Amino acid sequence: MPAPAALALAASLLLAAASICAEAVWLDMPQTGTKCVSEEIQANVVVLADYALMYESHPSAHPTIAVKVTSPYGYTLHESGNVTVGQFAFTTSEAGNFLACFWIDSAEKGSGVSVNLDWKTGIATKDWDAIAKKEKIEA
Repeated sequence: MPAPAALALAASLLLAAASICAEAVWLDMPQTGTKCVSEEIQANVVVLADYALMYESHPSAHPTIAVKVTSPYGYTLHESGNVTVGQFAFTTSEAGNFLACFWIDSAEKGSGVSVNLDWKTGIATKDWDAIAKKEKIEA
């Protein structure tokens, strides 16, 4: 029978793993219009995201995207245009549905345009590799 300390450790690791929320999604972009993703997030939660435009190699087409991230009350948290990569970070001040919208904003629309979005919230935003290395050095 496992020791109580081992059970407590196992339970805390299971709880930590269950609270991690990290999503990476691919969004196939329409040549016109907007593609949005949303997530229900509680107040006082850290959010980090990286996004990158991916498109089929075509020598004459170099599309760019625009992005706008809004809070549940419609406040703009991040806005950028004419980019191929970017990132945003914020701490939520209210609970609700946070929205990230992307659209192709260049005259060169191209075909096969996608956005890779890596969206992390809460404990998933920690740089666990750096923490592990630091603790190994200090040990």
